[in-house]
Amino acid sequence: MTTAAAAKSKTYDMAYIAVFAVLMAICSWISIPTAIPFTMQTFGLCLTGGVLGGKRGTVALLVYILMGAVGVPVFAGFSGGAGVLFGTTGGYIIGYIFSMMVMWAMEKIPGKKVWVLAVSMVLALAVCYLFGTAWFMVVYARKSGAIGLGAALGMCVIPYLIPDLLKIGLALVVTKRLEKAIRL
Repeated sequence: MTTAAAAKSKTYDMAYIAVFAVLMAICSWISIPTAIPFTMQTFGLCLTGGVLGGKRGTVALLVYILMGAVGVPVFAGFSGGAGVLFGTTGGYIIGYIFSMMVMWAMEKIPGKKVWVLAVSMVLALAVCYLFGTAWFMVVYARKSGAIGLGAALGMCVIPYLIPDLLKIGLALVVTKRLEKAIRL
């Protein structure tokens, strides 16, 4: 690759990373008001990994998290700051990085089969749930007293399973459509 082509490639990478960091913020702001509000962050996470791949997707999520950490209101409810990351839901946000690493590892499976991408998205969600729920239990225990795993799952995972699986399905469809529209 020539120097000019490499510079152009890096410029495209930076632009796509920036666009998907902003997409994550927009997805976190979209909230479906129910008894337990649902955001589109899972969709944004899976779409980022599906379109950008693991390496660029991880960088995009790091940019998103760093923007929020310094106070830019990119998290759910137009919130930001380190307090959000150290709060009860911060583990889910930090868990996005580990989720993206799972998707990155799954890229090593040969071929760009839809089932591989679907499995990587579901595993990424499981990792996010695992990390976020463990974090939730620790922070909750410090603030309000110990909470059992069943209660934590009932509050943090079970109500979100079906909506998150639907968002993964939507992310799969959009990823496949975008693959045809843009060449990364």
